[in-house]
Amino acid sequence: MSDAFAPESFPIRPIENRSTRWRLRTRVLEFSALPAWMGILNVTPDSFSDGGQFVDEQRAFDQACELIEHGADIIDIGGESTRPYATPVTASEELDRVLPVVERLAKHTAVPISIDTSKAAVAEAAIAAGAEIINDVTGLEGDPEMLPLVVKSEAAVCAMHMQGTPQTMQDDPRYDDVVAEILAYLEARRDALLIAGVAADQICLDPGIGFGKTHEHNLQLMAGCQQFHALQSPLLVGHSRKGFLSKIVGVGHADRSAATLGAAIALAGQGVQVIRVHDVRPAREAVLAYAACGGMA
Repeated sequence: MSDAFAPESFPIRPIENRSTRWRLRTRVLEFSALPAWMGILNVTPDSFSDGGQFVDEQRAFDQACELIEHGADIIDIGGESTRPYATPVTASEELDRVLPVVERLAKHTAVPISIDTSKAAVAEAAIAAGAEIINDVTGLEGDPEMLPLVVKSEAAVCAMHMQGTPQTMQDDPRYDDVVAEILAYLEARRDALLIAGVAADQICLDPGIGFGKTHEHNLQLMAGCQQFHALQSPLLVGHSRKGFLSKIVGVGHADRSAATLGAAIALAGQGVQVIRVHDVRPAREAVLAYAACGGMA
């Protein structure tokens, strides 16, 4: 897509230690001062926001194409819900959901594909089908075969923080200092990946908004995202449509779209390199307008 304004023309302040590249399996993603957009494609029957909408392969493919048309720089495909108290699925079932979509998208589109999985068998098959990124909510700790796969395949990886598991994470999450503790965890995971042989520029880090955090924890993390640039890895944040946004605006389980946009603007202002959203076009346009009007100067 072409923009009326080039990002480099915006008055955007430099952010210390902000990474400007992420090496994927077969290419490099270069970051401008504005974020890259990761479009969410859940091919699940039970995801918290869009469960069941894209379980059909054709509908999933059409949705991915629409996300790309709207400006998605990455398509993130997930076949297992990680919402609180979600029921786990087998690797076989997850593969049945994601693999046809990965194969078709890799054949017909040029946008990098991310596989949202914590199972090495699923990640390996998706990479063979054309995926470039492994997005693992367990920080590559859930499956002992995941880290060797990353080293062997040279796929890019996003390591996320989660306290507990999807089945336990919201029971009673506790932190003394949520930003400091998650920064320390992500630093340790980054270092473990480096020691195992993953190249520094393959690694992206995610503080895990909503994964074992209370409403207050999520707000502290969102407000403190700029601190994570000290790790000198790209930062990915996925806040889209999550429950804490409803608590901010006080409308219970009502539509969270506008709150998602406001939070995306705040993340962009802190230099977050990759923002993961369900609705790419409005988030992208809101951040473009905010930057063009001097909001990031």
